[in-house]
Amino acid sequence: MLRVEDTAVQTPVTFSPALLEKFADKVSRYPEGKQKGALLPILHDVQAELGWLSSAAMDKVAGYLKIEPIEVYEVATFYTMYFLKPQGKYMLEVCRTGPCCLVGAEKIMDHIEQKLGVKEGDVTPDGLFSWRGVECLAACGFGPVLQIGPEYTFYENLTPESVDRLIGDLKAKANN
Repeated sequence: MLRVEDTAVQTPVTFSPALLEKFADKVSRYPEGKQKGALLPILHDVQAELGWLSSAAMDKVAGYLKIEPIEVYEVATFYTMYFLKPQGKYMLEVCRTGPCCLVGAEKIMDHIEQKLGVKEGDVTPDGLFSWRGVECLAACGFGPVLQIGPEYTFYENLTPESVDRLIGDLKAKANN
């Protein structure tokens, strides 16, 4: 069953003209009747514009692609890169697979939780940060590793002190 945070009140979703142009470009790359092939890149575009994928946004994508809403939900709930609830402006993702855990990833995740004051998957009260553990970020020799979205910049060989600097820099950037 699809569980998203916006089920109590559905806010109508309007896609910008620029976003609809992106949709049209992506759909044009697929043969007639195969527009569903554009689903993943379209969901990326929607998430980039709205910050997350509400059920209303997914329903609207389904309508645009002329597919059933469940087909969109199946994709959005399968891939961890799609957010089904609002996220902070900056998403901190820490690799939690074996090699990074061996060199302190769990300690870094505990530190982030304490520093931000929110549990994994939650948003800080100021709306700036969310964090979560993710699967391999393909930098096993440089762990612990963190990527920060929305740009998905990588940071390697993390320490609690380097994480504090990163968070401080992001706070300063957001206040400018």
